[in-house]
Amino acid sequence: MYEESTNKVKRGNFNQNDPKFNWYVVRTKALTEKKVALRIAEKGLEVYLPLYTTIQLWSDRKKKLEKPLISNVVFLHCAESDLQKLYTVPSVAGVLRYNGKPAVVQAHEIQNLRILLQQADATELEPIDIEPGMPIEVIRGPFKGVIGTAVQVLGKLRLRIDIKQLGIAFSVNVPKSFVKTL
Repeated sequence: MYEESTNKVKRGNFNQNDPKFNWYVVRTKALTEKKVALRIAEKGLEVYLPLYTTIQLWSDRKKKLEKPLISNVVFLHCAESDLQKLYTVPSVAGVLRYNGKPAVVQAHEIQNLRILLQQADATELEPIDIEPGMPIEVIRGPFKGVIGTAVQVLGKLRLRIDIKQLGIAFSVNVPKSFVKTL
């Protein structure tokens, strides 16, 4: 069975080290990721749907919601021959392909997604006002202790920061509640 809290299937005999098994990207119709993950799990296949928690604000209330990290995508761990089972699953739009073959996602990339989503709940603290160009320090999550510069504010709860350490510059998206200004 697919459990939203763990984002993975609890049923079936899955061998993570079987060389015939790979991770594939299953495309779904809009806003059907959770239903598709459940339906695929019911077919006995291992599925991973990375979810994050966010606060949805309406004029009269706030609500905590779990949303897919990547829209219209569910990850499937199976043999390539098992992909045929997907064609009977409602709301599946297809399998991502590269050079005419189903695109394979590396296992370490799936593990990276899992690690990044193990961070503390982003809704525990109220976000602070941050403007682009402000120096900030990440105080929670997988980038805790990293100092960077706010580059772009992404909505009310997230921002993109530029991190220049070890001579390499890269940008990451973090919740505003995970940072403090310096």
